[in-house]
Amino acid sequence: MQRLTKSLRSLPFPAGKILRTQLVVRREYSSEIPDPVELSFDSYTGENPETSPPLLTYHGLFGSKQNWRGISKALVRKVSRKVYAIDVRNHGESPHSSVHNSKAMSEDLRLFMEQRSHPNAACMGHSMGGRSMMYFARKYPELVERLIVVDISPISVPRSTGEMTEIFDAMVSLDLSPSMSMSEGRKIAREKLLKATEDETVDFIMLNLRKNPDTGAFSWACNAHVLREFLTRFDKYQSNLEELPPYTGPTTFICGTRSPYMRREQWPQIQKMFPNSEIHWLDAGHLVHFEKPQEFLTIVSEFLNRTD
Repeated sequence: MQRLTKSLRSLPFPAGKILRTQLVVRREYSSEIPDPVELSFDSYTGENPETSPPLLTYHGLFGSKQNWRGISKALVRKVSRKVYAIDVRNHGESPHSSVHNSKAMSEDLRLFMEQRSHPNAACMGHSMGGRSMMYFARKYPELVERLIVVDISPISVPRSTGEMTEIFDAMVSLDLSPSMSMSEGRKIAREKLLKATEDETVDFIMLNLRKNPDTGAFSWACNAHVLREFLTRFDKYQSNLEELPPYTGPTTFICGTRSPYMRREQWPQIQKMFPNSEIHWLDAGHLVHFEKPQEFLTIVSEFLNRTD
């Protein structure tokens, strides 16, 4: 991961119309599929008539809908679509759940679309969100008009389970006194996380630290305990994906040349899973949409405006 904090503050995109909504009601579904949660989201609309299906976006691990704020504002000026930036379960302002996997996140998205009467949508996801969107497209191809996958492979991930376990262990074992100031708590949390991972990843994770204004208690916005529990199951993603048929709708992958999350030699295998796909390489790391926002916007808007 590349440093994110400065990028979040400095994206030069104009303001757009935003509707912020948080829903936390749970609904009972069949025991054969995960119980979906109602997701928190921001919606963006521009001046263009919304003549095409909306765009739904999922962020990556430790992220939130805020990661897509600048991109979403800019996109609605270039496409005839509504844009939803969504907090996935166990992240941001969406409900915490005892289950965290691509199947569950797909059911959340299906419920999201049903509640808003969207028969289909364009879907875009980064990293963990990209894997969820790939699963969703292959599970429910009739709901996906087109697919955008940002810097993630359906075949493998570069981080070892051991390294990620160390990060989560540092997060869940963090014990900060409510009497500490936010700056004091951030300093201690950062020092502890630096023992588990590199500086750039720590900066990104630290965006999750919260302090209750009433009690002073510190917490993580993401559900670190559950994410750690399901960590070892992330490795089973490909076998679960292989049970589903290929997604034949229009698909584009946007990847960073300096990121280890997509390997060029995997592309022929990926094309078998997504036969109507193309790939774009930008001179960037894992956070390609922050490092190369204008190039990213051009690729995404042109893809969304195509009629294929």
